[in-house]
Amino acid sequence: MNFLEIPVDLSKVAKKSKDEEIVGLVESCRKTARELVEENRRIDALERIVEGLKHLREFSDFESSEFRAMLVALLFDLSELHYELKDYKQSEKELEVLFRVLENLIKEDGERFGKYHILAMELSTRILRSRKKTMELLVKQQINAGQLYDKVNAGVVAATDRLVDSLRNVGELLASSGDYRGSLKFYSEAIKLSKRRSGRVTVKEIEMSIDMAKIMMRMRQMRPRAQRLLDAVLPHSIALEAISLEEDILALQEIIAQDIEHEPMWKMFMHKVQKATDKVKKATGKVKQAAHRRKKEK
Repeated sequence: MNFLEIPVDLSKVAKKSKDEEIVGLVESCRKTARELVEENRRIDALERIVEGLKHLREFSDFESSEFRAMLVALLFDLSELHYELKDYKQSEKELEVLFRVLENLIKEDGERFGKYHILAMELSTRILRSRKKTMELLVKQQINAGQLYDKVNAGVVAATDRLVDSLRNVGELLASSGDYRGSLKFYSEAIKLSKRRSGRVTVKEIEMSIDMAKIMMRMRQMRPRAQRLLDAVLPHSIALEAISLEEDILALQEIIAQDIEHEPMWKMFMHKVQKATDKVKKATGKVKQAAHRRKKEK
């Protein structure tokens, strides 16, 4: 995974100010997120980036190029993480905001910010390719699941485990394609068959339940259900001493608690960012027009 390196010009940030403190907090969140990704803990990394965005919205000047540079870095991190988690729909949403912020930054300082636009375009291309590959795999997995259903119904016991894996694969692919509700149906069926096969809750059912919770979290109205599901499987992960799953559950619960994307403060923050971006755009346009008039007068 790529983490953008956009050095903040601290000479443009007041010394020993709240803004300087925010710069340090954002950099700390991103550093921790990088470390967590190296440990293959992407959900925990996502939670750290969300925390960084919460710090950033307290910055005093949304028109500042340094503020917008930090915003670009965090938005890119979010989009990359959601891509890594195969949530292509959410990754695209974050890219749309990222491109809007970058548009004016490139006009102001193309040498500094132009390369980040290229990296964002590259990520956009990766998302499109992954979406296409997802749809191709989805067709194959759905056919495979249908064939395995026939074997299970015919009494082939060994086919049950393979059917569970196939249903889970279809669920994952549907979620990646943006069909969240369709995905949940396949995961639900996979968990039901898996429990019936094992007669108890195993690591596999906990993993699939966490996958379901992650998909539910993508739909605002289903977040309470995601919370209840995570609450239900947490004791099982503790009992089975599945530490990595326990960490994933706790990180997801923290993200639900923050619910940053749907907070009124977050929406107000993004509205203010857009207004500041538009203001900078108009100011840049006026400067260019004045320069053009002077050139014609000469």
